[in-house]
Amino acid sequence: MARAKISLIGGGQIGGVLAQLACLRELGDVVLFDIVEDMPQGKTLDLAEASPIDGFDVSCTGTNSYTDIADSDVVIVTAGLPRKPGMSRDDLIEVNSKIMTAVAEGIRDNAPNAIVIVISNPLDAMVTLCRKVTGFPAERVIGQAGVLDSARFAAFIAWELEVSVKDVTAMTLGGHGDTMVPLIRYASVQGIPVMEMLEQKYGSAAKAEEVMTAMVERTKAAGGEVVKLLKTGSAFYSPASAAIAMTESILKDQKRVLPVCALLNGEFGVDGFYVGVPCVLGAAGIEKIIEFKLDATEQALMDNSANAVKGLIADLEKMGVL
Repeated sequence: MARAKISLIGGGQIGGVLAQLACLRELGDVVLFDIVEDMPQGKTLDLAEASPIDGFDVSCTGTNSYTDIADSDVVIVTAGLPRKPGMSRDDLIEVNSKIMTAVAEGIRDNAPNAIVIVISNPLDAMVTLCRKVTGFPAERVIGQAGVLDSARFAAFIAWELEVSVKDVTAMTLGGHGDTMVPLIRYASVQGIPVMEMLEQKYGSAAKAEEVMTAMVERTKAAGGEVVKLLKTGSAFYSPASAAIAMTESILKDQKRVLPVCALLNGEFGVDGFYVGVPCVLGAAGIEKIIEFKLDATEQALMDNSANAVKGLIADLEKMGVL
């Protein structure tokens, strides 16, 4: 049986970690593409030479030509300018829209049957643009954001309650930015509501709400927190891990329920826009969008997040790229 082929567009920090994780998990043969001459070749040679030590047996090659991504099963796009301190994800829209247009054309012309996972920021706008340029069906053009944002939320909860991150379930909805919606009501530790555990820890419902509000705000600003600390780039370990979880579910047809940026057609009150929601990921890409009832507060927050995404799309339309 032929191995799957995973192509990574963008050989920067995220691309390098993606290549390493895909190889370590033996998800398939890996191609790392970048426009910088020799850089992806150097990274993949270095990684391939680690294979006898780490024990992975897949091909890992670098390229500067889109023709080498032919017959890819999954393409992960990280290409774009990373954030710098003081920048929002939305600040990147003009320069990254030009990069995404070129990338999407390369994917369309060379890997027409691939499932595409977009990581580039501003995420909700870039995945929309990628689908427009490729012309691929919506179930095959997916944005990575919710897995990462949810993981950050879960990590903060685990640290606060001093429990294993493995036992925390948490999820965010909405756009990938300051308007994302961490779902407090559904956050749990082995099924036990997090709010109950916080109230028990602090002996006060008011204090529990105060602590949870702080975790929600930290989740929304988590990417910026990393950018501020790094000073010269943005997060790369966690976004790569998130995209690999999605890739593994697709290539192994695991049917995992993961929060991803998907094109909605009326779900959660959003029609015709890419927004983060829980989906079943399998061999066909997004195989099902899972809709559930939000309470009035959650729906208002979701509407606000969707409106922020609509604003980004309007910006793309003004630029004439959509």
